[in-house]
Amino acid sequence: MLRFCAAAVRLQLRLHPGRVAWQRQLGTHGRKEPREPLNSPKRAKEFIYRLQAGERSCLLKELQNFESIAIAQETVEPSPPTAAQIRYVLFHNTLPFIGFGFLDNAIMISAGTQIELSIGITLGISTMAAAALGNLVSDLAGLGLAGYVEALASKLGMQVPDLTPKQADMWQTRLSSHMGKAIGVFIGCVLGMFPLLFISEDEEKKAKADKATQR
Repeated sequence: MLRFCAAAVRLQLRLHPGRVAWQRQLGTHGRKEPREPLNSPKRAKEFIYRLQAGERSCLLKELQNFESIAIAQETVEPSPPTAAQIRYVLFHNTLPFIGFGFLDNAIMISAGTQIELSIGITLGISTMAAAALGNLVSDLAGLGLAGYVEALASKLGMQVPDLTPKQADMWQTRLSSHMGKAIGVFIGCVLGMFPLLFISEDEEKKAKADKATQR
């Protein structure tokens, strides 16, 4: 079990590609950083075609509002975001990532352990292979659960921070956003380790001993 836990920790050090949508939040990109997947007309077109009619209309309206505000403020000297706005940006990014980290770690540990005690013993696969399969299950589950976590965060009152376009691009906003995500993932992954409280090494040894006896 200790080997599996070590493998789980190593595998959780990476953020999975399926959650890039959560990383594309307000003020999280540098000025010269490519904005995947909308960094070319082709990628932008692919993104638009994946949206439904209502989503396209809403996106167009918000883009027009954003650009009109940016144009109106071109001649105005931008003021940096206030301390309250910085805190809100941090908390706004922290909350959904707590849910992401919690589900990711909890599902991966639970699934990986069951795979190791069942398929792993039957097929004789390694602990790392069982951890990788548990990570696969966690990724697949994350694709379907990400939307629910975002919806829950919205129901808790976490709306988009009230920032001007220039304030959204300031380094203070980007730094606060990245810190919020890091804090959220850390807290979520720690909380997501709770399945380890219900897993004992005796159960693993017993399963392996029973399998060896059957052979």
